[in-house]
Amino acid sequence: MKKFRLLVFALLVTIIAKAQAPNDAEALLDEVSSKVESYDNILIDFKYSLENTAENVKHETRGDVSLKGEKYLLNIMGTTRIFDGKKLYTIIPEDEEINISSYDPEDEQNITPSKMLTFYNDGYKSEMGKVEDLKGRKIQYVSLTPIDSNAEIKNILLGIDKQTKHIYNLIQTQDNGTKITITVNSFKTNQPLPESLFQFREDRYKDYYINRLD
Repeated sequence: MKKFRLLVFALLVTIIAKAQAPNDAEALLDEVSSKVESYDNILIDFKYSLENTAENVKHETRGDVSLKGEKYLLNIMGTTRIFDGKKLYTIIPEDEEINISSYDPEDEQNITPSKMLTFYNDGYKSEMGKVEDLKGRKIQYVSLTPIDSNAEIKNILLGIDKQTKHIYNLIQTQDNGTKITITVNSFKTNQPLPESLFQFREDRYKDYYINRLD
């Protein structure tokens, strides 16, 4: 569950972040956030990779996420996570198990898009990085470094498309040497999404064990 929470954190930072001196970095991050907030909903298809050279670990997979306000539906590594605005539902088909918990805004482990809009305001230093030409797109990198030297996350690099002001990728380096890279393959906005997309239907999972955590 801890690894899944880290994944959700990394993913949502990629989707909604406050992305040339530090003030220029903050201005760019503000522009990205304002643009994202203007959309009614967002649909993203992405590639996720995790690598730790020292541990000889390398893993790649694909996923997708749909967001509307604070609500979201995330599919990754065979697991579905739904947040309907009040409760979190983690559906694990391989184990035929569902974990249900209430959302606590004071719990830092509960990551939602709204938190991602302000996470960098407390505990991170930001500065402009290099610009890369990737597949004909100019990507401006912004570096976020935790002020807390004991933080599990060592550094976050946000790659921002200079033309669209959308996040192109995220490279997160953890203190143990693990590197998580999330690359956005497609970014769609203001799609016709049914409200039922963010609703959990218990009657669809009659054979599942439901673990109510609170």
